[in-house]
Amino acid sequence: MSDAEIFSGVKPVEPRHRIDEAKLAAWMAEHVRGFAGPLTVQQFRGGQSNPTYRLDTPGQAYVLRRKPFGALLPSAHAVDREFRVIGALYGEGFPVPRPFALCEDPEVIGAAFYVMEAVDGAVHWDGALPGLDPHARHRHYAAMIATLARLHAIDPEAAGLSDYGRPGNHFARQVDRWTRQYRAAEDGRLEDVERLIAWLPRTVPEQQGACVVHGDYRLDNLIFSPDGGVSAVLDWELSTLGDPLADFSYLLMQWALPADGRSGLGGLDLQALGIPTRDEAVALYCRASDRRDLPDLDWYFAYNLFRLVGILQGVAARAKAGNAASEHAAAMAARVPKLAAAAWGFAERAGA
Repeated sequence: MSDAEIFSGVKPVEPRHRIDEAKLAAWMAEHVRGFAGPLTVQQFRGGQSNPTYRLDTPGQAYVLRRKPFGALLPSAHAVDREFRVIGALYGEGFPVPRPFALCEDPEVIGAAFYVMEAVDGAVHWDGALPGLDPHARHRHYAAMIATLARLHAIDPEAAGLSDYGRPGNHFARQVDRWTRQYRAAEDGRLEDVERLIAWLPRTVPEQQGACVVHGDYRLDNLIFSPDGGVSAVLDWELSTLGDPLADFSYLLMQWALPADGRSGLGGLDLQALGIPTRDEAVALYCRASDRRDLPDLDWYFAYNLFRLVGILQGVAARAKAGNAASEHAAAMAARVPKLAAAAWGFAERAGA
């Protein structure tokens, strides 16, 4: 079964994720301008972190994102930060869903949540973009890269986000953060991870600018319009102020990872498919962001895979505790050892 089949669309709300729909409707009537029931609630299949629901009324569709129920890792699932950054970027004309209201009172549905508009369009889970012709594939990838450069060009101060991240080197902070998150969810010793934890802090590169970074910018976190443009960028849970290369090198991992029906493109005939090569993707980003070139990216790839290890280890911890957002969380977490080995491989290429 493909990721598209597993994660696309909606389903009835799982018993463990049920919410008090009457309380939610009453809250929306008071806090969401224009809301008029009756309200129908379904759950999106995708999402490994914050459970996400589709809310339908006769006049409009909404999306609700909430914190998971149960014990959570420190600093995780900050829906208030998501709501803040979406509101700021919406005000700058960046393609995000329109935010309606934030609720931090757990008495309403059992956890903090926010409501935003439901944006129409296509979400693609397979990096090969099956079903599209080569010209359409190229338009989608070019739009994805151009939209990321557009995000990085937004002035955080002008957008009201000057305090959205801590001062200091972005990568040093992130390595420390994901080391702590990994330790908090650790379940057995992985030697590749231990080597990365020792090596990454000693070799942090100099930061190349500060901007809003998405933190999880990849194909399936975008909604595309029929013409291949980006209608909305989703899932801002990991966003902060930081180095733009953190986002772009994370996106570029698509080209470094083997094709497996997910976002990886390694081993595919990109020219025949109409998908930009890695070098062409770099050129597109440099042109859109007024850069001449990029540094060697092996350190950044090692860092991004280490960060993904930390994220998936947290997924594993939530799955074990019974409060992960997806029934496929355990399978996702099983990828941790292979990702750790791949991360150390990039570290060795970078001189480890």
